[in-house]
Amino acid sequence: MATEAAIPSIQLGDYIVIQRQKYTKLQKFGSLDTTATLGKETLELKSLLDQPYGSTFKMCVKETRPGKRGAQRQHTLELCSDTELRSTREVLGISTSGADNRDIRDDGAAQVLKSSDIEQMREECNGSSKIIEKLVENSKTFHARTEYSQEKYLLKKEKKYFEFVQIRQPTIRLMVDIFYRQDAEKIMGIRVDTLSQIISYSGVCGFGNYLLYESGTNGLLPAAMINSIGAATTGTLVHMHPGNVPQKQALLALKLPLEQQQRCVSVNLYSVLREFYQGGEANESDLPPVEQVEIEAEETQPETPTEEQAEAIEPSTKKPKLEEVKSERGKGTRPKGPLRWQVENKRATALMHDKFDGLVLAAKEHPSNILEALLPLVKPSRPVVVFGTCKELLQETYMELKTSGKVTGLHLTSNWLRTYQILPNRTHPEVNMSGNSGFLLTGHTLR
Repeated sequence: MATEAAIPSIQLGDYIVIQRQKYTKLQKFGSLDTTATLGKETLELKSLLDQPYGSTFKMCVKETRPGKRGAQRQHTLELCSDTELRSTREVLGISTSGADNRDIRDDGAAQVLKSSDIEQMREECNGSSKIIEKLVENSKTFHARTEYSQEKYLLKKEKKYFEFVQIRQPTIRLMVDIFYRQDAEKIMGIRVDTLSQIISYSGVCGFGNYLLYESGTNGLLPAAMINSIGAATTGTLVHMHPGNVPQKQALLALKLPLEQQQRCVSVNLYSVLREFYQGGEANESDLPPVEQVEIEAEETQPETPTEEQAEAIEPSTKKPKLEEVKSERGKGTRPKGPLRWQVENKRATALMHDKFDGLVLAAKEHPSNILEALLPLVKPSRPVVVFGTCKELLQETYMELKTSGKVTGLHLTSNWLRTYQILPNRTHPEVNMSGNSGFLLTGHTLR
């Protein structure tokens, strides 16, 4: 059983997941002045510092400002106890209910209170339970509803007036759900079931070297793979991408140990292939001296990266000012040692000569040419996983691999997922569901 001391605490620079009932949001706690927006509510996060993950906080209204879409409220957060989190039915002491809803008419006249009265109660900083109690008292039809109908009514009002938020530590599953809900296209429509199958088919573990090419999943795939490799292991991941700067938000949000993050080598696909074929064979002894400095610095650094170290891991996308560029050119100064992307290219090239134990490819473009370039870098009898959003492209790739004889055991599959509501006497599939989450082409390499 985990002790209270073993539960990690919230620190500056951490990514946190703010949960209000079923709604979740990924937020970076960068400074004490950081605020988070949940609909019309703005939360001040400074009281989260040094509090354990999993804590529940009460939103206390600090000020209310008029806005275009109604009142905008700013809240401070106060740590609350478990006794404050009782269900609304228990707090209100509701015990009576009707037999059926046949005589109830939804004509808008059942509620005596006006919207102005409710807004006045909210401005007076009344708790959500008190507001809902007033709504129940002034409802003409509440006690005539069935028990299930009453619960739906209370849940609907709780969703609107709920005043508690929980701060959770980011996990792969939480981030998949958040990214998929916000914009599925930013992670290529990868659901949690598809991601789990990619990890399973690729055979990622704490031993061996693995190759990943992805063209935009917000850092979700490299984060899932390096998380499966684990800390204090010998496994390494080479993460190839088509752009100048890799997407690493999900990777940084996990707050992995620094040595584990450094075993994820992010390189540009075209740059590293050019160096691999034109730059000659690279060995571990040929790495620049900057790498040795990083290894020495790692021994003196904490297990988890600080905000400054996270910036070093995630390349800055800010452009230097024109005056700074002119002054550096005037002085004739040159950077000391090689650039970071050159160091990463050297590390990746050394691993490419040793070949990889698995290949995962998730491309928005046609995967055939990329797969043709990366397959020679994979050892025999190793898994190959190709993810795509279009079935026809993977069918063409399937036929090309089948004809070439480079990969055996080819299978082209599609996942189907439907979530269920699990409640007493009300277990049934949810009405809304995701129709498709892409397609998977799997197989194993041959000599």
